[in-house]
Amino acid sequence: MPETILLTGSTGFIGVRMLSYLAKAGEIIRVFVRPESVVGILPEGVEVVRGSFSDQEALACAVQGVDRIVHLAGLTKAVDEAGYDAGNVTPVEYLLEAVRKHNQTLKRFLFVSSLTAAGPAADGLSGVRESDSPHPVSAYGRSKLRAETLCLERSADIPITIVRPPAVYGPGDRDILQVFQMLAKGVLVMAGSAAKQRFSMIYVDDLVSGIMMAARSDRAVGRIYYITSRFPCSWDDLIAASQQVLGFKKLHRVSLPKPLVFLVGLVIGATGSLTGKPQLINLDKANELVQDYWVCSPEQAQLDFGFTAGTSLVEGVGKTISWYRHQGWL
Repeated sequence: MPETILLTGSTGFIGVRMLSYLAKAGEIIRVFVRPESVVGILPEGVEVVRGSFSDQEALACAVQGVDRIVHLAGLTKAVDEAGYDAGNVTPVEYLLEAVRKHNQTLKRFLFVSSLTAAGPAADGLSGVRESDSPHPVSAYGRSKLRAETLCLERSADIPITIVRPPAVYGPGDRDILQVFQMLAKGVLVMAGSAAKQRFSMIYVDDLVSGIMMAARSDRAVGRIYYITSRFPCSWDDLIAASQQVLGFKKLHRVSLPKPLVFLVGLVIGATGSLTGKPQLINLDKANELVQDYWVCSPEQAQLDFGFTAGTSLVEGVGKTISWYRHQGWL
């Protein structure tokens, strides 16, 4: 039997792929979007509820009668901690309160957090695990951790599962697009100790599948999971996978030393503080960029609900670059 799924963040990169996944699975889909959001072309039958997260009446309409909620909406850029909390913590609080009041039979509230809530790993092989104590190194990560804490505090009354994706890539993503654009020109600028750095990545369709597996697993209630690929990547791995598709012959690598990255973040971030507009990089983002090991372990998700990312880096990069080219982005 199809279930009714409420999705927030449906207009974003991951949300668009989640909509497609749920539609193909035959689920009944409801999306909660801000009044000013442009929803684009939706799968047939999708119900749209518009409102802000502070709009209690709209939230009540959104949560009533749904079986599961996937909360993808969030803020990745803000000027300060308060801005991140407004985008990542307060909406969770409002949603959970609406569930408590208007949907006491909800089967699952799935909160999509981030690896940044845990912080970087101590090494580039095993990565952080769910049992490790979190130590976020950025305001974004701290806001996601506060939202997680809020979820766990309500988990006695609401069946909650939290997932922490690492770097997500695939068709529609604009962040890693910048890396591919540089590679296509034969140049790659990296921050920190590039030769040492390792990072977990996951192809967006694998992530979407893993999110829904977690949302339906009885063992996942009240727990946190990393939804990630099986092996961490190096810059050499990403370059090799990209070269097969982009075909560049030579590559000029530029590794910016950590002090320079922090200086750039400080200067550009100061501009954002003066204008009140989030910038591409600030001191906080610089601290994320220079970390050596953004790596997490996939083992617990595989043990508890059988998730394994099925898309290799070579395959995922190939699909992503082909999509960028078809759209004229690359």
